[in-house]
Amino acid sequence: MKTRNGMGSVARCMRAVTMGVALGVLSLTIATPASAQGLADYDYDQLSFRGIGAWVGGNWPTRVESAATFGVRADFGYAGPGLRISPHVGYWSSTMKASEVDELTTRVEELLLQQDPPIVADVDLGSIDWADLVIGLDAHFVWAVPYDFLTYAGAGFSAHVTNGSGRGIEGTFVEDLIDSFAAGVNVHGGVEYLATDRLRVFAEARYELQADLRYPELRTGFSIYLSEPASGEERGR
Repeated sequence: MKTRNGMGSVARCMRAVTMGVALGVLSLTIATPASAQGLADYDYDQLSFRGIGAWVGGNWPTRVESAATFGVRADFGYAGPGLRISPHVGYWSSTMKASEVDELTTRVEELLLQQDPPIVADVDLGSIDWADLVIGLDAHFVWAVPYDFLTYAGAGFSAHVTNGSGRGIEGTFVEDLIDSFAAGVNVHGGVEYLATDRLRVFAEARYELQADLRYPELRTGFSIYLSEPASGEERGR
């Protein structure tokens, strides 16, 4: 009985998360698919795993050098008319921009001067590596267009697990500052081509926003489906 209650709590939590994403997308999207209806018509019990895909891309962060990105995403089907749910996991790593390292060095030196007695030091933080593991949940408003294409636009939220490393910061509070867990949000849009009923290729643009970092990102990849296309997604429309 205890296990069942635990699973029920997880299910309720996932439904609440999905509802939150859906409401966020509705507030951000100006136009909705022609088949979209009111929130009262959404049935969150109908979500199920349909397929999984992989992607590669690149991003351009505000504080870090541009980096290659890669990850996987899943398709959990439609939570309602036109509203598709897609969890994803991504990873990227790069080095902090030299200007950001210089600013951080100045702040450390100023902090040392505020000690009693003041500490005068020529701080050298060296090169600082920055890695980000991203776990997120997106909601796509999907439109079917001619020639076996689907287009979509939406929003989502994510958890960022960042890690900083470097010879000059190892074991210091600077490393602790970079090592963090932060929430983020994004807006995105993309296009998919249904190469077959079970294979799709896609391209996507997104903008990610979190407390310490912002970046645009471009992705391209493919998805393999375990089931036939949903109604309205069929090839040869």
